[in-house]
Amino acid sequence: MSGRVGDLSPKQAEALEQFRERVQDILPQLPAQHDHFLLRWLRARNFNVQKSEAMLRKHLEFRKQMKVDTIITEWRPPEVIEKYLSGGMCGYDLEGSPIWYDVIGPVDPKGLFLSASKQDFIKSKIRDCEMLQKECNLQSQRLGRNVESITMIYDVEGLGLKHLWKPAIETYGEILQMFEDNYPEGLKRLFVIKAPKLFPVAYNLVKHFLSENTRQKIYVLGANWQEVLLKYIDAEELPVIYGGKLTDPDGDPRCRTRINHVGPVPPSYYVRDHVKVDYEQCMTVSRGSSQQLDYEILFPGCVLRWQFASEGADIGFGVFLKAKKGEWKKAAQMQEVVPSQRYNAHLVPEDGSLTCERPGVYVLRFDNTYSIFQAKRISFTVEVLLPDHLQPAQTNVASIICNGHLKASDLLKTFL
Repeated sequence: MSGRVGDLSPKQAEALEQFRERVQDILPQLPAQHDHFLLRWLRARNFNVQKSEAMLRKHLEFRKQMKVDTIITEWRPPEVIEKYLSGGMCGYDLEGSPIWYDVIGPVDPKGLFLSASKQDFIKSKIRDCEMLQKECNLQSQRLGRNVESITMIYDVEGLGLKHLWKPAIETYGEILQMFEDNYPEGLKRLFVIKAPKLFPVAYNLVKHFLSENTRQKIYVLGANWQEVLLKYIDAEELPVIYGGKLTDPDGDPRCRTRINHVGPVPPSYYVRDHVKVDYEQCMTVSRGSSQQLDYEILFPGCVLRWQFASEGADIGFGVFLKAKKGEWKKAAQMQEVVPSQRYNAHLVPEDGSLTCERPGVYVLRFDNTYSIFQAKRISFTVEVLLPDHLQPAQTNVASIICNGHLKASDLLKTFL
């Protein structure tokens, strides 16, 4: 049985009755009280009444804390989010569910985070959820049947290393967790289209925030993505840019009045020069010397991601490639992958990523050879990001080494 109204087993029907009785005291404070709404929470917890009750009561506290009931009418996102955060609701699928688009490639994560707070991003997504829920309710009235979930289309063309920036990924993870905890069963299906080679790495970073039920609703489409979309969405409801016939009134095939297509955030919006980062490690680079961190990469397509800050003065940094692990080589004896240069990391923390196109030992080198008087203290975090298909069972943990600088617990984060 599906666990939906009209398709309940005797045990599910009994659980619904018990659930309604146990949450009777908070029903008037909830956005809906009908069985369709309550069953969403039960399905999210496999009809475990106690867990569903705890989840719903926690959601009520979330609504009060975030002022969700008035977020559409009394709160508006900062201008920079309205203008430079992509996406929007446009059209309906064949079953009448609203369709939400996210256009990832042109988004400027760092520019957005330098211009608005993390709380603003989270609230803007809560507002989007409430607007979509409101549209579902209107569709239910229009069609005379329950509409409670949405179709999502993720256009990830142009997904790049800039989107793997750690503060952005962490915030996106918080947003996904917020979805899971407070809008259960709100997603019908999610289509990922135009996925580049980097997509499996990006997905691996966030998939642990998603329930297994949500993961099963994600479809990564291939070259025939337009054909697949048209099986679920009428051409009249699908923008021309995605293979349909829908345009804006002025003929715009991207439907920009409904789907926000963005670009880089102008620095005039910046309210800070960097985002605070909690670094995992520290080390001192002595005057006139350098420090090297070795990472042996066995599989092409892995991504090295780093962030660092120095105290008091600048520091040189570059990435090199050598054949064997464990042997020390001068910079001139290795292949330069990311050109070495001096960074004012004492003023603005530095971050970067590198897709490792081929296996080998990648060396992150902090260079202080130019300073004959001053040692440099460096705070840093370095991670190896694996594509989704490279699970821990396929990878020898000991094969990724860092000259003893990383603890085993830190290293294992790569695989979680």
